[in-house]
Amino acid sequence: QVQLVESGGGLVQAGGSLRLSCVASGRISSINAMGWYRQAPGKQRELVAVITRGGSTNYEDSVKGRFTISRDNSKNTVYLQMNILKPEDTARYYCNVRASYYGVSGVYEYWGQGTQVTVSS
Repeated sequence: QVQLVESGGGLVQAGGSLRLSCVASGRISSINAMGWYRQAPGKQRELVAVITRGGSTNYEDSVKGRFTISRDNSKNTVYLQMNILKPEDTARYYCNVRASYYGVSGVYEYWGQGTQVTVSS
């Protein structure tokens, strides 16, 4: 079983920056991938960025060049550095982790409760 705790959201001015963190805890044996999704009111949830165990990354087109996803494997933590924020980035951001844990076979998906990011114009 895995618990995810996100932090770093807030209200910022357009052009500003925020750094989101997501810490995974529990009897984790390995993490296959960690990522960030976002959802704005009345809109569909969308993938923002993903990073695999090996360090491969993938970004949604609108955030390429502005956002950077990274991880600290020793801390089971994933970060999302968001620069040059735009009003359209406003959404609730959710951490997503695919992991295995001791005592259970297979890979399971977990979600954090989300952290709000609001960008004013």
